[in-house]
Amino acid sequence: MKKIIILFTFVILNCSVFAQSSDIWTSFPNTDTTLIGFKDKNGTIKIEPKFTGFTIARKFENIIAVSEEENGKWKSYYLTKNGKIIGRDSLYSFDNSPDCENEGFIRFHDPKTDKMGVFNSEGKIIIPAHYSALTKVCNGLIIALKDAKKEIDGEHFFWSGGKEFLIDINNKVVVENFPLTTELNFYSLEKSKEPSKDQTRDNFLGVDGQYYSFINYDKEFKHWLKNTLLKDISKANLEKHFFDKITYRKEPNGWINESKTKFIEQNYTLLKLKLQQLNSSKTDYFVSSDGLNQFIYESSEYNIYFNNCNESKDWQYPVKNVVINPKNKTDFGQDHFEFLRTENGYKLISVSLKKEELK
Repeated sequence: MKKIIILFTFVILNCSVFAQSSDIWTSFPNTDTTLIGFKDKNGTIKIEPKFTGFTIARKFENIIAVSEEENGKWKSYYLTKNGKIIGRDSLYSFDNSPDCENEGFIRFHDPKTDKMGVFNSEGKIIIPAHYSALTKVCNGLIIALKDAKKEIDGEHFFWSGGKEFLIDINNKVVVENFPLTTELNFYSLEKSKEPSKDQTRDNFLGVDGQYYSFINYDKEFKHWLKNTLLKDISKANLEKHFFDKITYRKEPNGWINESKTKFIEQNYTLLKLKLQQLNSSKTDYFVSSDGLNQFIYESSEYNIYFNNCNESKDWQYPVKNVVINPKNKTDFGQDHFEFLRTENGYKLISVSLKKEELK
């Protein structure tokens, strides 16, 4: 494989502007909201508004992807907190959005080779652009796809073939033949000589002969749903496993937030009836995975569940959506119960019913 050379352009800006600080800068717009800049926690302007809307970072912690216009031309690059410009025209983007820092690392794309790599918070390459695809760094680990073939399907592309690995931030292979999945909790890593017997965990044999196990979100949630929530559908148990605020849809007002205590008190009979269905083998339902909707959950208590670009951190705080299909196949609509994984376990956070009116 040819050695890939990435050219760095380091531009040292005014030291007083980019002095290292422990605080996180926040974005702010110019007067006509066409450009954004950044301020520190005291409101002192660190970067005058000059970046375009393609710059999606709302918080500047260590390194961000930016875009700006200069002399009628567009330029994009990565910018570190100390003012270094790196990776010109090498932004990695997904679904028309550039990557966002996670744990002090950000992915980049080499347009010449169509390969991906990773920068650290100082703008140094820690993972060279040798890979077809890379996941975000989670607990110092990355799922890497190498030597895959890009296939085009209309306006979209997908990868075929290649080999998947679990690597660390030193680009060392931890596990070979590792599946590309979004269901593993990398923050639950356990390493042992024997496979874990925990039924909610998936085990992988590492290259060092040790077993690496991770909680599987799907297995964990279904076990919790059956053995914790549905075994006791009392008001007390529901309140214990509901988020402090419940979001539900009520026409003609749309989405409404209500305290869990009031919501349960007003709707307990209906909630109990719906949830009891899940204890029956005859009930047609399924569980899907998603992230928290940033356009609905905008208040400060939800901030922990979003990253610096206001994207849902579904790799750490997934939302499990229990969808109940109607008994009568001619009926339309479904019942939805959404559960957010929090630091204190799964919590019901949203309810949407097909017919019955929530109070």
